[in-house]
Amino acid sequence: MAAMQQFVFFGGKGGVGKTTVSSAYAHKCARAGLDTLLVSTDPAHSTADVFDQRFDDDPQRVDGYDSLWAMEIDPEQEVAEHLMEIKRALGDQVSPSIVNEIDRQVELAHQTPGAHEAALFDRFIEVMRTADEYDRVVFDTSPTGGTLRLLSLPSYLEGWIDRLLSKREQSVDLYEKAAIGDMEPRRSAMGDPIIARLRERKENFEFAGETLRNRAQFFLVCNPDELSLRETERAIDSYDERDLPVGGLIMNRLTPEPDPEEEGRGARFLRQRVETERAHVETVETTFDPPLVAAIETRIAEVRGDLLADVADELDVSV
Repeated sequence: MAAMQQFVFFGGKGGVGKTTVSSAYAHKCARAGLDTLLVSTDPAHSTADVFDQRFDDDPQRVDGYDSLWAMEIDPEQEVAEHLMEIKRALGDQVSPSIVNEIDRQVELAHQTPGAHEAALFDRFIEVMRTADEYDRVVFDTSPTGGTLRLLSLPSYLEGWIDRLLSKREQSVDLYEKAAIGDMEPRRSAMGDPIIARLRERKENFEFAGETLRNRAQFFLVCNPDELSLRETERAIDSYDERDLPVGGLIMNRLTPEPDPEEEGRGARFLRQRVETERAHVETVETTFDPPLVAAIETRIAEVRGDLLADVADELDVSV
């Protein structure tokens, strides 16, 4: 397998076990001696459950590891901070008479679909920009739909910001031509704060697009059922459309097969279930383009401690 990129994302439908898999991979990287940062956006804070340790928005060393750090990004907090930052930026540039209306419009915008993804994406960019001290940064991403909308933002917003820049530069030019004497302060595109902010945003999205396409790798986690496989197939197509490389698939929560001497209704059910799941595994291996890099059985206990190491051993993903 080719050398792993610095940024590794584990995606998939909600509830398939991304936190378990991403934590196991981070464990694997750290035990191999790589300085590793695990980044979670799970509002349930499942990473804290895996390592039996509380985390927050700043990287914190994981107990029992020399080279593993973890952080949990709170989506609601990111949206709130994103909202306040936009209000402050706009409030500095508009007349006081319309500040309240600007606030109302921004509040409405943050209730629309995609607001969480936009706020989280800014935080992802910040993490990626400041990750030079880590050999590997592992993202436990949000469910497939939200993740794909988040990852598609650079290509959409770069063009949108270009158009806004063009309109703003035209308006500044017209303003200067219309200015009479010294009655109004003259503006210039070079010193215009709105243009400067738009250019900064555009540069951020260009950085994200380049980083995700050239310095990141993506793995999709799925479960052995028809619905999950259909969702995974659609996700692969969506990643391909965005020129984002899917490095492999992980089948999680496979049913353990009962011992041969076990009989009865429960054993018969388990054997039928195992047979059905094996058919799904074969489908992934023979018809999906990304390789199957792990088939992980359901554990009786919560995956943490030694069980986390066991799952890490089952991941055929290079460090």
